[in-house]
Amino acid sequence: MSTPDPPDIYSPAATAGTRAAPPTTLPLTGATIDRASELRDDHHEVKRLLDHPRAAVLGASAGSVLIGELPRPRLLRRPLAGNINPHQPILLGLEAGAPLFAADLDDPEAQSQASDTGLGRLVTLREAGLLLPQAESGLAAYLVALLGWHRNHRFCARCGSPTRMAQAGLARRCPNCSANHFPRTDPVVIMLVDDGAGNILLGRRIGWEAGRFSILAGYVAPGETPEEAVVREVDEESAVRAHSPRYVASQPWPFPASLMLGYEASAETDGAKRPQPQPGEMIEVGWFSHEQVREATLRDRPDNSDRPGASALRLPGEVSIARRLIDGWVARGGRRLAR
Repeated sequence: MSTPDPPDIYSPAATAGTRAAPPTTLPLTGATIDRASELRDDHHEVKRLLDHPRAAVLGASAGSVLIGELPRPRLLRRPLAGNINPHQPILLGLEAGAPLFAADLDDPEAQSQASDTGLGRLVTLREAGLLLPQAESGLAAYLVALLGWHRNHRFCARCGSPTRMAQAGLARRCPNCSANHFPRTDPVVIMLVDDGAGNILLGRRIGWEAGRFSILAGYVAPGETPEEAVVREVDEESAVRAHSPRYVASQPWPFPASLMLGYEASAETDGAKRPQPQPGEMIEVGWFSHEQVREATLRDRPDNSDRPGASALRLPGEVSIARRLIDGWVARGGRRLAR
């Protein structure tokens, strides 16, 4: 099954002016499952869900999900019996009344889960984000994020004792000091910075191959708003002074537990001072023109991989909000959003 070209995060109406329309849905978003919060503390209800005739389990590893492909790609739903530990169930929620549970295919205590893959196959979450229908894509991100949190938080952060599952998998509780632990999400700002003259700021991080660039990003620090983080991170990574950050869209990014907060911001090009990669952050940073970036987006298309004269610039993959912010800017002709 071929993957269609990714939609821009802006509607066609937005490309004619400078104001962004509400963004369309992004990959890894849009899960429609009922998370059944009101049932999780009722042991009798959880037992009833475990015994439900249509109860199913979804499997995932650290960075991949188990999918089936008939009649179209979707997360593989296996019968529940024997595929999870009934004493520590991880309930994802209800799908049309049927309970869905999660199984960690990397769990050393569940080797039978890893081998019992039915007719499915493992694909990376990035691949799943483009391959699966919207709601399935969002469910895949939820599945990987929740299992990843359990995998990395088996011990109490307060006293170090082993923790136990609580709230049917939506929490962990320490039997020694009674601390309750809940899944964490780390806010990350990711920002397209433009100079108002048809150029955007891109950087190449340490470890990236030559030619691979993306927009800048960084974690929101304690005591800081996302807007403040945009300005600080751009300065720390490039020595460019950004201003007027404008929120555009967000995307869960469970690698391992981030929420990407997409912004556009402005900066003025200083002809006497080029962007400077800061120690420990970037190898290269610079301004790239609308033509350079547009050419790189065209080159990424399968039918244009041998495009003559194409730029060597390589952009983020289509599953990421970084690419959607870039595509939106290209689609509106490199024009700056209204402040």
